[in-house]
Amino acid sequence: MADQRQQYQLHGQQHQQPQQRTKQVVKAATVVTAGGSLLVLSALTLAGTVIILTLATPPLVLCSPVLVPAAITICLILTGFVASGGFGVAAVTVFSWMYRYLTGKHPPGADQLDQARRKLASTARDMKDRAEQFGQQHITGSQQSS
Repeated sequence: MADQRQQYQLHGQQHQQPQQRTKQVVKAATVVTAGGSLLVLSALTLAGTVIILTLATPPLVLCSPVLVPAAITICLILTGFVASGGFGVAAVTVFSWMYRYLTGKHPPGADQLDQARRKLASTARDMKDRAEQFGQQHITGSQQSS
């Protein structure tokens, strides 16, 4: 019984070897075919690119004194329109905020604005008082020295 198993295993291994070789050959053929096709396609693409570039270079060189300034002008015009639109949106937003603030609807940031205004008024009042004191000291000092 053991002999039959060994013979069966040996026969199975011998039968599997040709199948494995066949699979390896098929895999290799598939890889070579796919790789070769992609390599040919890559070479054709490169050749087409070089041919088109060779044909397109003279007209581009001749037209470049026109194309480059035109491209720069178009970029500047587009930048101007985008900036103008952005400034317009900002202006409308500011005017809307000011309208809400002046009508007493208390928009976001109104508290900070009121606090800054109070601080600025307080500082201005302090500077005014200091200037008056300095002026009086200067007048009093000049009268005493005379």
